[in-house]
Amino acid sequence: MADTDEQVQVSDEVRGGSPDDERAERLRRFGAWRRAERILARPNADRTLGEQLTDLAAHAPSVADPDQPVDIYGDGVVAQLETRVAGLLGMEAAAFFPTGTMAQQVALRCWAGRTGNPTVALHPLAHPEVHERGALEVVSGLRTVHPTSAPRLPTAEEIRDFAEPFGTLMLELPLRDAGFVLPEWEELEAVVTAARERDAVVHIDGARLWECAPRFGRGLPEIAALADSVYVSFYKSLGGLSGAALAGPESLIEEARTWRHRYGGQLFQQFPAALAALIGLERELPKLASYVAQAKVVAGALTEEFAESAVPWFRVHPEPPHTHQFQVWLPYPADVLTETAVRQAEETGVALFHRWHPAAAGPPGISYTEVTVAEAGLEWTKRDVREAVGEFVRRLA
Repeated sequence: MADTDEQVQVSDEVRGGSPDDERAERLRRFGAWRRAERILARPNADRTLGEQLTDLAAHAPSVADPDQPVDIYGDGVVAQLETRVAGLLGMEAAAFFPTGTMAQQVALRCWAGRTGNPTVALHPLAHPEVHERGALEVVSGLRTVHPTSAPRLPTAEEIRDFAEPFGTLMLELPLRDAGFVLPEWEELEAVVTAARERDAVVHIDGARLWECAPRFGRGLPEIAALADSVYVSFYKSLGGLSGAALAGPESLIEEARTWRHRYGGQLFQQFPAALAALIGLERELPKLASYVAQAKVVAGALTEEFAESAVPWFRVHPEPPHTHQFQVWLPYPADVLTETAVRQAEETGVALFHRWHPAAAGPPGISYTEVTVAEAGLEWTKRDVREAVGEFVRRLA
């Protein structure tokens, strides 16, 4: 899953080598992951076009009447999805968006107009700050401030004591670029209370909200109820093709639909993405708690085997994982680690890691990868993980 997300995509052109060489390397990685007999997760990006079309056609009748007309500008199956999401989150209404970037920008713009304050408080590692090319300021005229730069969400004290006024507090749950980290439930409640005391509204970037429930010990409606609005993604954890939804009060969602049209998000037909999202809600959402539990097993086994291995340093973060995704850090160049991961998959049929990436900060030569545990990873035992780590380290040496 990590390789398909915006923040870990690296332009092949800036990595060196000709376009043909880079394309060949991408196809090699793709083939290695596909042919692996054992892997921790099989994201949609590792499936062919034909496989995805076949899967969509096979499962669509389980979530929608195949004889109904296709959606036109959001009616039909898109409206069905919106109703389902609003119900799952306990919100009054929801609107489907082609991208989460658009959904979130619209939400923050709407709240700025309603509060009269265009300043948004968020983490400097939050998606709009790192991966949207300054769109909040350039497109929507918003201004951002950072109550903390620590690799975690802000505390209630940091919100109360922040020197500048803001109209909206945006909380990314989990904070992906910090390692898919989440606060404790009581900490999250306190942060929201502190924002309310400052007369700010709260918006949750819930691209991966679906898998937060096990950490908090709360259902999705109770989590979403902390916020005035919530954005959720359909492809990151649910295996959808694309798309997102913004949920909140009916009046906000009606305004968001207007801005969606203005932003170019009122697409003529979106039924493939909507169907895939409905399938994901039926097929993947009930399994996420088991993925989170298994991620703890995998992370623990990684820690144990790396600690006994020849690597000079490592980090599994967070330990234990807060969701079904976490980071692994090693003191080697990213291209060396990626090549090792590919060779292990090719030679043993076991794909432990996917692509590695240079750390954005810190000393040179430190790299990280993101580990996702999904249905394919449920069959791994602790011993399986430790053996795979041993094979990886031997090839690295």
